[in-house]
Amino acid sequence: MNFIEPWHVWIILGILFVIIEIFDPAFFFIALGIGAIVTGLLSLLHFYSASIPLQIVTFAVLSFIAFLFTRKVGKKVLRHPGSETNVYALKGKTGFITKAIPADGKGYVKIGGEEWVAITPDASAVELNAKVTVLDVDGNKLVVGIVQ
Repeated sequence: MNFIEPWHVWIILGILFVIIEIFDPAFFFIALGIGAIVTGLLSLLHFYSASIPLQIVTFAVLSFIAFLFTRKVGKKVLRHPGSETNVYALKGKTGFITKAIPADGKGYVKIGGEEWVAITPDASAVELNAKVTVLDVDGNKLVVGIVQ
């Protein structure tokens, strides 16, 4: 009596490959996981349960095909990074100066409901209540320019 059937091995390998893909999102192990799971399902359905070499060839072919498709999906996903988060999401936003920025100094800008330390890119002075836009982020300071 055989306790471990070939389809058990393929399904377990497929699940392991998918788990590895979670920790290494390179779109490589998911293709191996898909190939192993489909090979396991075909083996379970007794298409070729006695022929281990045929199962290995099937696994290789299915993994290659899955790799080609997941590579296309991966390129699309990785090409479009999500929007900026945290303080970097403030780039391009406008606000107004709540504490004047002296030449070569720091002031404060209010954007939305929050106040941030602000500097100018050319170390120029900015008056109180001037409307500014966030040009960049420098550490914990916003680099702002006057809106014309």
